[in-house]
Amino acid sequence: MERATQPKKRKVIITGFGLFLLFILAFSLFAYFNFHTIEVSGESMQPTFDPGKRVMVSKAYWLVGDIKKNDIVVIKRLSDGEILIKRVYATGGETVDFYNIPENWSLTEGEYRVPDGEYYLLGDNRPVSEDSRHFGSVTPQEIVGKVIAVRMGLPSNATANAKE
Repeated sequence: MERATQPKKRKVIITGFGLFLLFILAFSLFAYFNFHTIEVSGESMQPTFDPGKRVMVSKAYWLVGDIKKNDIVVIKRLSDGEILIKRVYATGGETVDFYNIPENWSLTEGEYRVPDGEYYLLGDNRPVSEDSRHFGSVTPQEIVGKVIAVRMGLPSNATANAKE
């Protein structure tokens, strides 16, 4: 009788280990499809992000919250595939002030209102930023994700000095 119960114990151990591997696989797939790291290039988000800074973005909005005004997002433009990081200035239905309207908008058309379901994005360093003033509002399909974390570390000038 003792031998008859031993195979059941092995089966339970194998099943438990199999469930553990399945959990690890499911978690890895979830992380792969919902979280990405992006390296900032360019000066359009200074002083918030210096070039070379790495940020983590997520499109698991049920986990990190919906995109709202002042959030920072990463987009991949449908027109040319360029990846940009910008701050949400206005969301669908909101108006944009005169100083930040799209460059192709005529004041004779009245105030500029962001189309429903879209986002109007601006860089923090407005004089050098290519943003919604140049390409208009963006759709949710263009958004790679919302910035949720920034890699902490040495300032970029200290990193450069450390390499010398």
